[in-house]
Amino acid sequence: MTDKDYNTETPDALPPGFRFDEFEIQQVTESTNTNVVYKAWDHQLERPVTIREFMPRALTVRSDNMQLVLRSKQDSQAFNVGMSRFVQSTRQLAQFNHPNLLQVFSFWTQNETAYAATRYSNDVTLAELHQHQPEIINEAWIRRMLPMLCGALATLHDEGFIHRDLSLRSIHIQDNGAPLLLNAGAPRPGQAENGDEIKTPLNPGFAPLEQYAEDLEGQLGPWTDIYALGAVLYTLITGTCPPASVTRTIHDPCVKLAKNRPEGYSHSLLQAVDSALALKPEDRPQSIAEFAALAEIPLSGVNGMAPSKQPGTMLVAVEDAEISPLLPFNKRYKLPAQIAASLLVGVAIGGLIFSHSSPSVPSSQTAKAEKPVAEKEQAIAPKAALPVVDGAIARIYVRMNDGEQLDVNGKTENVTPGANGYGFLQLPAGKYELTLRANNQSRSMTLSVEKEGTWLVNPQG
Repeated sequence: MTDKDYNTETPDALPPGFRFDEFEIQQVTESTNTNVVYKAWDHQLERPVTIREFMPRALTVRSDNMQLVLRSKQDSQAFNVGMSRFVQSTRQLAQFNHPNLLQVFSFWTQNETAYAATRYSNDVTLAELHQHQPEIINEAWIRRMLPMLCGALATLHDEGFIHRDLSLRSIHIQDNGAPLLLNAGAPRPGQAENGDEIKTPLNPGFAPLEQYAEDLEGQLGPWTDIYALGAVLYTLITGTCPPASVTRTIHDPCVKLAKNRPEGYSHSLLQAVDSALALKPEDRPQSIAEFAALAEIPLSGVNGMAPSKQPGTMLVAVEDAEISPLLPFNKRYKLPAQIAASLLVGVAIGGLIFSHSSPSVPSSQTAKAEKPVAEKEQAIAPKAALPVVDGAIARIYVRMNDGEQLDVNGKTENVTPGANGYGFLQLPAGKYELTLRANNQSRSMTLSVEKEGTWLVNPQG
């Protein structure tokens, strides 16, 4: 059997049933010029995983024994540089534990190339979402997604890395609506091991000027990714990618969004995008925090991690809790355990959904769990990160102002808000009256817990 006999769409891909010890290839999910991405089954842990294989199509072919073979000896150096980049990016990702960065399970070399196993989810790229469902992308959607994406970038920047390849294709949107940033980029110039700087392919329209010339590499920094982030937002808002930065130096047709004011978008967001797309690095926001301030997105939890602790009582401070953010797409989804990490990003999103400037939450809400997944998916779904006692347990994050006291069914509870403004409690099945009191004023809501789940709530006066 030749390699073309088993996959006509991706002729050099590994065939279904190929085994890497516990991993069994099931199907190809994506193919690019440098990588093939597979859905595989982990027989040891009984769960699906994603496997990425480094396979530069222009340089290699697959032999009958599944090994990659160079098309020419002259391609050896280019292949080794590309493989070094693949290995470096995978090792960098493995250092991070962030719900919006790809989680690496395993890494190995075989078939004369390298592989990485990561968490599997049925994601779409932001490019695909923008192409097929542009109607769901508006300012509210962007403001729910943006703090999580900024949090992932800030995490990379804090550790001295620059993504360098941010675009609509490098951002995946998960089933629950949360963004997932692929790869970790590369260290800032001068920080690579042994001085081995690995070049990144450029995305016209998303790459700033300093990425085009080697003599400008010393100017790379967080502002480099901020330019690309601005290009991503510009594309989502206008429907078209901004002109390539190199062409803008000659004639700049890039429309200033804050002046043209696309309908439905706030001045603060448009101004932040304009600032991010400045040609000169020094004219852009110099950090994610500065960009977030311009865009008026919440800073709490953008790049801060909370301790990963299991709550030992029914009442626990929010910064000690594991956060499962409530996200868009008009439905509620349970996050896998791998993403239900203790980041305050999810709470920041809740602040956007349930803040005082948002539409009022109905005074009576029913807390119902998400619809059950298919039986096959349910059998392989990871267990909840928080301990569950007998019966339904709801994880409730309550928006609290300073000095407010929380009463549950008339009983005062010892719950105080964290730095992010949310108090946390767990409630078994039942009906509850939540009341927040301060300075002879109160706001309340009724809540009915029928099944386990996670909710962000903001009682109204």
